[in-house]
Amino acid sequence: MSGLRTVALTASVSRMAGGPFESVRGLARGLVSAGVGVEVLGLRDSFTDEDIGAWAPLKPQVFKPLSPVSFGFVPGYLEALMDAAPDIVHCHGIWMYPSLASLRWHGRTGRPYVVSAHGMLDPWAVRHHGWRKGLVSLLFQRRHLCRAACLRALTRSELGSMRACGLRNPVCVIPNGIELTDGLTGVGGPSWPGEFTRGRKVLLYLGRLHPKKNIAALLQAWSMARAEVPRDEWRLVVAGWDQSGHREELERLAVGLRIGDEVHFAGPCFGADKAAALGAAAGFVLPSLSEGLPIAVLEAWAARLPVLHTAYCNLPEGAAAGAAIETGTSAPEIADGLRSLFGMSDTERVEMGARGRVLVEQRFTWARVAADMAQVYDWLMGRASRPASVELE
Repeated sequence: MSGLRTVALTASVSRMAGGPFESVRGLARGLVSAGVGVEVLGLRDSFTDEDIGAWAPLKPQVFKPLSPVSFGFVPGYLEALMDAAPDIVHCHGIWMYPSLASLRWHGRTGRPYVVSAHGMLDPWAVRHHGWRKGLVSLLFQRRHLCRAACLRALTRSELGSMRACGLRNPVCVIPNGIELTDGLTGVGGPSWPGEFTRGRKVLLYLGRLHPKKNIAALLQAWSMARAEVPRDEWRLVVAGWDQSGHREELERLAVGLRIGDEVHFAGPCFGADKAAALGAAAGFVLPSLSEGLPIAVLEAWAARLPVLHTAYCNLPEGAAAGAAIETGTSAPEIADGLRSLFGMSDTERVEMGARGRVLVEQRFTWARVAADMAQVYDWLMGRASRPASVELE
């Protein structure tokens, strides 16, 4: 792959992107280690200056978008892409201007591009703000997807969503990854008050506070399950940055369910704070209605935590390996999962977390993911035969 140049197109290059901040950055850095030349183009936001150093050795070019910021139009973005003169473009995410820039670059150069939808074609995601996405699809997004030389699905479930949308392109099924470390304990303790968790086990949620994450159902499930578990044995910590005032709604719900003293909203956790939170937890939960392939679950497994997640997290490998409890998305179904987790002995939970660590080591490292992605690029450039990860219609 030496000599191949690619540009990664993304929206935010900061924590504002949520999971893609970790996944796009991890893949780009992994590709550099695999010998691929990588440049990154992104959009500026309020956390860019604080987070851009995490991309090292890469130095993304960032552009301030014009209003509406949700579309991300930037004068000069396409010109910067043309100046970079890549052999292949990899567009991360859809519904925004980087997709249109990718399509126009292809029209001018005839060179191939790859699209990673990052779960944005899953049924729930397509329905959310559906009228707006329908308009964008009509204007350019449908053409952008259909003309891609290859689509990248994070999971077989996402592959199914792509086919259900009528897309007949080649699709490579390549998951997200994670950078493994021997220890994920941060400097000092976690951000929540010591008296809140003293002598108790912590079940940790870590991610955006957004309706898609289904935290309201988790709170309802907690209220249902706690009646069968000693009241002071467990506490729930909800860590993550608020989106559109959803935290206030969740806090009111917790009070209304009379579990306000058992739930702590810790706010955003990044870097050492996130590592400390994972290191202090006894379990991890992700009750989402829709995901691509959640980095947060991989991070929890890397920290040797037992995991409770819904089927829409698209990680059936976890339950199959005995590293996770998989549930439905309703409050009663999540409550059943909580009862199972709470009913396990400490030894059983430790063993479940250890199996998660092994699973990540075997299947979800950035070195492996980047090597698979580099093979796809090589195939698209006519330098190699079709990789095993690529499926035709």
